[in-house]
Amino acid sequence: MATLLSVNVGMPKNVAWEGRTVYTGIWKSPVDGPRLVRRLNVDGDGQGDLAGHGGEQRAVMVYQKASYEHWAEHFGRTDLEFGNFGENFTVDGLPDDEVYIGDRYRIGEAEFEVTQPRVTCFRVGMRLGEPQMPALLVGHHRPGFYLRVITEGHVQAGEEIVRTRVGPHQLSVADIDALLYLPNRNRAQLRAAVDIPALSPGWQQSFHELLESTDKVAPPVGVEPSWNGFRRFQVADVVNESPSVRSIYLAAENGAALPKATAGQYLTVRVSDAGDPAPVRSYSLSSGPDADTYRISVKREPYGVASSWLHTHLRAGSVIEVAAPRGEFVLTEDTGPILLISAGIGITPVLAMLHELAAARSTREIWWIHVTRNAAQQAFAAEAADLLRKLPNARQYVFYTAPDSDLSDGEFQGRPTAAALARLNLPADACAYICGPDAFMTDIHDDLVKFGVAPERIHTELFGAREAINPGVVDAHRIQPHQPPGPPGTGPQITFARSGLTTRWSEQHRTILELADACEVPTRWSCRTGVCHTCITQLLSGQVKYSPTPLEPPDGESTLICCARPESDVVLDL
Repeated sequence: MATLLSVNVGMPKNVAWEGRTVYTGIWKSPVDGPRLVRRLNVDGDGQGDLAGHGGEQRAVMVYQKASYEHWAEHFGRTDLEFGNFGENFTVDGLPDDEVYIGDRYRIGEAEFEVTQPRVTCFRVGMRLGEPQMPALLVGHHRPGFYLRVITEGHVQAGEEIVRTRVGPHQLSVADIDALLYLPNRNRAQLRAAVDIPALSPGWQQSFHELLESTDKVAPPVGVEPSWNGFRRFQVADVVNESPSVRSIYLAAENGAALPKATAGQYLTVRVSDAGDPAPVRSYSLSSGPDADTYRISVKREPYGVASSWLHTHLRAGSVIEVAAPRGEFVLTEDTGPILLISAGIGITPVLAMLHELAAARSTREIWWIHVTRNAAQQAFAAEAADLLRKLPNARQYVFYTAPDSDLSDGEFQGRPTAAALARLNLPADACAYICGPDAFMTDIHDDLVKFGVAPERIHTELFGAREAINPGVVDAHRIQPHQPPGPPGTGPQITFARSGLTTRWSEQHRTILELADACEVPTRWSCRTGVCHTCITQLLSGQVKYSPTPLEPPDGESTLICCARPESDVVLDL
């Protein structure tokens, strides 16, 4: 018979960690006597990061005495005490390989249901002073698990734990944990997992996505690059599209046919002659996918090293280095209405989409909405109009923020406010593709949602650094990426392409993620030990090695920066 050995609680607090402050509730301590367990937690307990922990599906965390003994032996430690793993209930019995998702248990006055394994994140390693702990919990099949409260009531240490129902399909906590985090997944188990009503929605979604990915014969569109690293391309032509925008037509240096790109993808170019280190920038393809050259269109920025050089020095016959077309901002398989919305140079990827739709003689309803300063500054006006004429159900709307002539039908003065967009009667069942400045994309996204467009049908393209994901960090602030503090490194050259920063590797950093953090490059992570894949980043060129080795290594075109170290110069889409 299983027994509740300890009830542990603790309120969230700020904890100093590696020069940052983390708000966390992982510090738990045993309490005496009965405690009321409510729908969301135990009285006196709280969770700091409700996105990853807490809530109805994760009200109570359970960990086993046997696992404490395992880790005490593994690390040679004698200081582990109940609550150290952030659990609310320390139990004798209920091993992870014998407890099933959907099992129900009665303890004292309360009844509980098993919903999922522990969320693997860095905080358990922070609490124990063992940074590799998140990976070890998965690798040793000892994650622990969460409970949902079915019946509220009092519980206390010493009470027996009685199983009142066995979960369907009898998939254990250890099975489910391995199914998400480890390779060589069993497809039958995936199908069974999504059929367990008690499994929490987040894990259900992850398993549905894994099932969909295993159904695909080919890799997802827009993911797999056509070649590795950088290739030399020759400039076939240069065309000025407006006073500030120049199009560059690129052909393979050896004259070979180009791999077909997908409308909406981008090229990453390394401009070797523009500086030392050579700046690396990404530019959308503005040509149709069937063109015999790649066309990128570059806006000259006042202080842009790369864009200024491309505008002033590049000529037909020049050679630059180019990485393969990449990006997932591509047209989805759909037959309904489509909104192509852009501002300024953000026109380029949606222009490529318009080329694709025109080439296919699409009969879809198409709304072409563009924002520009005035007609003189409007790049691709004639080209877009010509493409739209080939589409029987297309309509065009242009917003001029500072018009320099009288407005015609379909032209408006000012920015596309919610009121202005509402007058266009945009269809709620449309798929939307938006590209432009961050604030513009955010505003348009929010307005479309208000009009009834489903968020999952709204796609945006971002060329700057992506929004950081740093769970629990409360003093995060976004500043311009910079060289790391301290003496310059002497190792391989690391380029963070989206952030426009190149620096040298130093052995003072354990991983590329730590270097990125030191440079204030926005990063995404959770476990920091190669388990969760939150930090997965496209590796545009170069080689890395891992320490520790990820439980499920990514493909060779991506890397997990939380445990990667450079073996050569590398360029990252970060």
